[in-house]
Amino acid sequence: MKILYGVQGTGNGHVSRARMMASHFTRRGVQVDFLFSGRAPERYFDMECFGHYQTRTGLSFVSHQGSISYLRTVAQSHPIRFLQEIRELDVSGYDVILTDFEPITAWAGKLQNRPVIGIGHQYAFHHPGVPRSKGDILSRFILRCFAPVTTGLGLHWSDFGGPIVPPIINPAVSSRVGNSVLVYLPFEDQSRVTRLLKQIPDTRFIQYSPDLVDGRDDNVDTRKTSLAGFKQDLQSSRAVICNAGFELISECLYLGKAVLAKPVTGQGEQIANAMALSQLNYADILHSLEHKPIANWLNALPVRTPVTYPDVAAALVDWVLSGEWHNTESLSKDLWKKTRLA
Repeated sequence: MKILYGVQGTGNGHVSRARMMASHFTRRGVQVDFLFSGRAPERYFDMECFGHYQTRTGLSFVSHQGSISYLRTVAQSHPIRFLQEIRELDVSGYDVILTDFEPITAWAGKLQNRPVIGIGHQYAFHHPGVPRSKGDILSRFILRCFAPVTTGLGLHWSDFGGPIVPPIINPAVSSRVGNSVLVYLPFEDQSRVTRLLKQIPDTRFIQYSPDLVDGRDDNVDTRKTSLAGFKQDLQSSRAVICNAGFELISECLYLGKAVLAKPVTGQGEQIANAMALSQLNYADILHSLEHKPIANWLNALPVRTPVTYPDVAAALVDWVLSGEWHNTESLSKDLWKKTRLA
């Protein structure tokens, strides 16, 4: 079986999932070609496991000071180039196309009548039981049309009454006891984040962002995002402050880390994630970036029981190779039986 795997490069969560999937495809000797879009090529890091991967411009949303800016998104989009990238991508030689909310491979597959399987968090929102903000028509339209698929398999922290599967995490990682608080708020103004954290001097913070350089500012260690360093600091942290993205919080749940999540303003998926976290009592929600609620949360830090997930990536690779892509319900039920919830 020859597979084309499209990965949305805007967030590191999509890439992290793809790394786990890539390792299992490699072990099975399956030929997989990876295509990433939504990020400048030089801003990808630790990509060796994907071999000779391709990149495209694609489409991505632009944030400004912690909010999605639709005006900046439109101004910086390249619709003609996007359409050209879809038209020029030949997918005729592939047996199936996988997409983690990557639009070029999804649309090329649709237009060239190839089977397209969507594996990612966004596809969970197609099921009515999943929490989401009401009246968010734009987000609903984007989730439905951004990367269309023949079969969508959603990932989430609960099945919410639908054929949804648990998160893809690395089951080999383990938690360690530490004193630092990991901070990952890439959509915020990093200087503002640092100034805010310095107002809580009795706590050591490790602040990560692609826009930072390694250094120290009083009680704040700044780090440029890297795979190995970030994972090590995550495992040894005592708590995590982050946006309400899916993959990082999934890792925190698996490691039993307390999470304070700030959804990106105007980002429907993150707002819905915050609703789900509150409903499941998996994390606390930060509605505005201010030092007082952060300090109060740290002073009464909740104790979290780890959520034990099975090796979802291995099961998904077996499912893809089986060719029985219509059979999502039994896959979902089997994986949730192997999950030990908090």
